Amino acid sequence: MNAVYPAIFRSEPEGGYTVTFPDLDGCVTCGDDLEHALTMGQEVLGLILVSYEERDINIPTASGIESVKTKEGEFVNLIMVEVNRYRRSKSVNTMVTLPAWLKEAGEQAHVNFSGILQEALKQRLGY
Repeated sequence: MNAVYPAIFRSEPEGGYTVTFPDLDGCVTCGDDLEHALTMGQEVLGLILVSYEERDINIPTASGIESVKTKEGEFVNLIMVEVNRYRRSKSVNTMVTLPAWLKEAGEQAHVNFSGILQEALKQRLGY
């Protein structure tokens, strides 16, 4: 699930940027430069949205970028995040079917079947 929210970037006198999300109370981060601030903005956005879900807090609708008010030295940028990347992993069992010869070869090579399946799924799904 992708989420897009407007963020206010404020240039700090000592360098770097502070990033706030006007739609999400307490969602604040900072970065040493613009690239770092964007990365940190994605991270805090993903974490706060997952936190809201886990605590059954209603997730506010994102404001339109044009409705966000700024002060001098600030600008607005949209930040998109893939929320699934920030969900906590809870392992579950799943049954898979393999040819018998492949299972035997994997066992003889001491292959971690779960690990390989996880890696392959992450790669296929772009995680």
